[in-house]
Amino acid sequence: MGNPEPKPLKRFRRGLVWLRNDLRLNDNTALYRGAQSCRELAAVFIACPISWQEQDEGEPVVAFRLACLRELQQRLAERNIPLYFLEIARFQQVPRAMEEIVHKLEIEALFANSEYPYNEQRRDDAVRTALKNAGLQVEFCSDRTLLPPGAVKTGGGETYKVFTPFKRAFVARCGSDYFAPLPPPRKMETAAGWPRWIQLAEQHNLVRTIPGKLPGYELTPDRNGRLLGWMPGEKAGARHLRAFREKIGRYALERDFPAKDATSRLSPYLNCGAVSIRQCVQMAFAENGGGWSGGNQGAECWLGELLWREFYTHLIAAFPRLSMHKPFKPDTDRVPWKYDAQLFRSWCEGTTGVPIVDAAMRQLNETGWMHNRLRMVVASFLTKNLLIDWRWGERYFMQRLIDADLAANNGGWQWAASTGTDSVPYFRVFNPYSQSKRFDRHGEFIRRFVPELRHLSEKAIHCPPPLDGYPAPVCDVAQSRDQAIAAFAGLRNL
Repeated sequence: MGNPEPKPLKRFRRGLVWLRNDLRLNDNTALYRGAQSCRELAAVFIACPISWQEQDEGEPVVAFRLACLRELQQRLAERNIPLYFLEIARFQQVPRAMEEIVHKLEIEALFANSEYPYNEQRRDDAVRTALKNAGLQVEFCSDRTLLPPGAVKTGGGETYKVFTPFKRAFVARCGSDYFAPLPPPRKMETAAGWPRWIQLAEQHNLVRTIPGKLPGYELTPDRNGRLLGWMPGEKAGARHLRAFREKIGRYALERDFPAKDATSRLSPYLNCGAVSIRQCVQMAFAENGGGWSGGNQGAECWLGELLWREFYTHLIAAFPRLSMHKPFKPDTDRVPWKYDAQLFRSWCEGTTGVPIVDAAMRQLNETGWMHNRLRMVVASFLTKNLLIDWRWGERYFMQRLIDADLAANNGGWQWAASTGTDSVPYFRVFNPYSQSKRFDRHGEFIRRFVPELRHLSEKAIHCPPPLDGYPAPVCDVAQSRDQAIAAFAGLRNL
């Protein structure tokens, strides 16, 4: 089965592409269709820092977004597509602002790639209604996911709530030729009316200078252009994808070992759209005999991880409560969560006295990223051993991760806390000491991020004796595990 037939393209004099978390030139559905449909084309990015703060989006992800946007602006200019920037406070102001933009700039058609969290869907619905009422052609494209949310249903027409049957149905529907990436937009002809267009844009607070920072967001790139060690932009994302291709064959065997450079580290680029999900799948297919099951265990394993991302995005589109800090399983709201600020601070700062947890949290705080195996370990420790509300951890990750994505972050936290769909059973609790011994056997990762333990032996570093300069464990892991299991089991009696 090939790609679904796109909608036929109409012809317009002047179009506008509304960029969001799709900050790339290549394989960008809205940008491609806009360029094919219009004689003149511009792009706009609207920053809403207050809404972003209200949604717990932190400095790393916003700074990375702005830096990727600056690179994209240069690449679009080479194709005669000016990119404008507008800052307003909240999503609720976007429809009115967009009406003014398209009216003053004589825009006939708007193109954008769909976003799926609840607030973003409401914003986009309001923009769609306002512009259609004004007589514009409005097209929201499917681009962030491999298939539009809602395209894969159970036999009863419902959204899949368990990953394995979702994956099975998804793979059965989509053959190896289904996800061909799109070419970059064509170079537009220089329009005679552009000077007037640019003047009008600047009169209405649309600027071509993208700021280095926004109110409430002070993090900026270093002198080398890096953010927390990450180089932003589509070109950097493409380099990461090529580098991972060289080692994807070892992914299944090495991905769980945080001291190894064995994962793709593509999540920041996927999240802001500097790399597309289709580009990732096509690379994996090329290394896996052209399809889902070609014998390359590493590629097949990574494709499965990409489908987890797909699964969580489909879920957040179908169930608005997931965007509202609500558990998927309503009864788990009765778990007797603790709200101990001091314990939580120890977890945030990496001073719990449990080395693998502390190393992982310090990796997050220093680099804006955390190895996926460790995300599960620290989430289990917070929600089960400390019995602290998973929403505290979810919020902290959103604020600190450079790849902070609401759907994936919420899905991961609800999985670990046993509150979500297809989540880990409540009686399965990660033991951080056994995880440490298994996946950081020699203590390399711990030594990298917890230098006060560097002198310890391979045996002692996982569960160290009392030491000056390193805290005692904040809890008894075995005892707290039993207490968590009892708390969840008690829900059946309420």
